[in-house]
Amino acid sequence: MNEDLKGVTRRHFFRQAGFGIGSMALGSLLRRDLLAGDGVNPMAARRPHFAAKAKNVIYLFMAGAPSQLDLFEPKPKLVQFHNQPCPEELLKGERFAFIKGVPKLLGTPYTFQRHGASGATISNLLPHLAGVADELAFVKSVHTNHFNHAPAQIFMNTGHIIVGRPSMGSWTTYGLGSESSDLPGFVVLVSGKIDPGAGSSCWSSGFLPTTYQGIEFRTKGEPVPCVSNPEGVDAAARGRSVELISELNRRHLEETGDPEIATRIAAYEMGYRMQSSVPELADLAKEPKWVHEMYGTEPGKSSFGNNCLLARRLVERGVRFVQLYHRGWDHHGTDSSDDIMTGLPNLCRQTDRAAVALLRDLKQRGLLDETLVIWGGEFGRTPMNEGRAEGKFVGRDHHPRAFTMWLAGGGVKPGVTVGATDDLGYTIAEDPVHVHDLHATVLHLMGIEHTRLVHRFQGRDYRLTDVHGKVVEKLLA
Repeated sequence: MNEDLKGVTRRHFFRQAGFGIGSMALGSLLRRDLLAGDGVNPMAARRPHFAAKAKNVIYLFMAGAPSQLDLFEPKPKLVQFHNQPCPEELLKGERFAFIKGVPKLLGTPYTFQRHGASGATISNLLPHLAGVADELAFVKSVHTNHFNHAPAQIFMNTGHIIVGRPSMGSWTTYGLGSESSDLPGFVVLVSGKIDPGAGSSCWSSGFLPTTYQGIEFRTKGEPVPCVSNPEGVDAAARGRSVELISELNRRHLEETGDPEIATRIAAYEMGYRMQSSVPELADLAKEPKWVHEMYGTEPGKSSFGNNCLLARRLVERGVRFVQLYHRGWDHHGTDSSDDIMTGLPNLCRQTDRAAVALLRDLKQRGLLDETLVIWGGEFGRTPMNEGRAEGKFVGRDHHPRAFTMWLAGGGVKPGVTVGATDDLGYTIAEDPVHVHDLHATVLHLMGIEHTRLVHRFQGRDYRLTDVHGKVVEKLLA
């Protein structure tokens, strides 16, 4: 290379400056105020901005959008005016995903009771959740920007409607790394029926290095494909291969400074370690009988319950962010499988017991205080009957204006309810909480100031909350 050019090339600068490989790869990726340790591993645990209330997150994502009006929001007025035409003022200028004309109001067929010292209102569809009411913080005023599944799911997970932004799990591991050296920092588990949605875009790392992307573990068979050695290759040979490939990649990294090469090195080395860590993690048969009875689990069977138990085992092993997707909550009333009379109770039976078992299990192991648990979907359901199937079944359309989520553990104030809706559950009447506010609050509980967790891409700084987001102080313990 021409000696005059050497003085201005990035590659030569790094060589002459004597930067270490890890610093070279990561210096441009991470804010200096988040970087701690030697930087050799891009997933190494890093210091938060301030003392964190939570170390880990388990996000129970109910894909399809549960009906808040049948689970958490009793509305006597809605029951009183059941089957009456919807008031004109609610329809004027409104757009719905599927409702046409003048729909009829739909009062819930379910009963509600107040539970615990907090007096939380919970439907009879969730008897297990009612038993831990005082552990929960309800937000009954969540609102979002979109009313179709894929964009709303992407927005709930990434803070943006368009595919290509990093997910909350990716931002969290980007900022904090992970305390697990043998498992990915961000793991995704999926259960339930296949239905329309955004899929893996919800756990993408977007423009962040791919080492921060969510890794989907299969819940039946081998959890991670190709982790085990191929026929004719033993552990020693695999180890030598990984060592050689890593050395070649390190040389390439030293030449170019490309952060994706650091990701590649970490991926190869993590894959090698996962050969022993993943089979041990996935062996649910080692759990005692009383644990399986509590979760309602059966080893080897794919279920939301098995995923909840696996989530507990993951955070025990230091995994930073675990997200469970249970699909099928889209209750339009097309037939008995997706109405609120048959379909909704079925989904509650599939999830209620296991979600509560997860909370109880974390608490008895001393993990709930440091693990933030989140439950909710991408939007809510309308107070009106959508009117499909010529009235044979009852269902609710998509409703982004107001819906309910709950949180527990990890610095959340237990027994509180934030926000309220009007008499019909149509609009927010008190303490609106936008998706950006939820994201800001989750990052705050993890010790991250959301305005400082940024990444420069294509000439501008990006963050999970974009230019929005306020921490919901009423949720903080």
